[in-house]
Amino acid sequence: MPISPVSPWVSRFGGLLPAGLVLDLACGNGRHAAWLAQRGLEVLAVDRNPELLAEITAPGVQTQQIDLEAGPSEPLSSLFLPQRFSAVVVTNYLHRPLFPLILASVARQGVLLYETFAAGNEQFGKPSNPDFLLQPGELLALLAADAASSWRVLAFEDGYLAGPKPAMVQRICAVKQAGASVSALRIA
Repeated sequence: MPISPVSPWVSRFGGLLPAGLVLDLACGNGRHAAWLAQRGLEVLAVDRNPELLAEITAPGVQTQQIDLEAGPSEPLSSLFLPQRFSAVVVTNYLHRPLFPLILASVARQGVLLYETFAAGNEQFGKPSNPDFLLQPGELLALLAADAASSWRVLAFEDGYLAGPKPAMVQRICAVKQAGASVSALRIA
């Protein structure tokens, strides 16, 4: 199976990811894991599909098979250790019960890159189930609700994308800081 191109969101902000272990969550066939490893980062690529994980052969990428939606389990609790990752990258995946674990697992000064489908995407096809579509401003609200940390939002988008296929998406790039508020920085 050919590897899809890297998300423009990940390539735009991938250079901000600090050294350390980067988690590519629900990585599929590893398009982002391989791209990040080529840039000198150590990457842990996690997915439930062993066939897709077997396709990942890039140096610097470790793989781990975990069913992220199986509920509380030893693999999940050992994956999401507090402040374990210098960055977490998630694209085209949404399982809301993981949000507190994801946010807690990002180290101080670590980066969260998250991009997935948003409400309104049902007009363009799948996913169309509201369980798999972010609500307006949902990523910002999740960071604001993280009482244990503050987040500096470097970029946030919520709306229509024409390509690679028409879709409604929401995406965020944020840095975890000390304190208890969400601040924003606009990047032109």
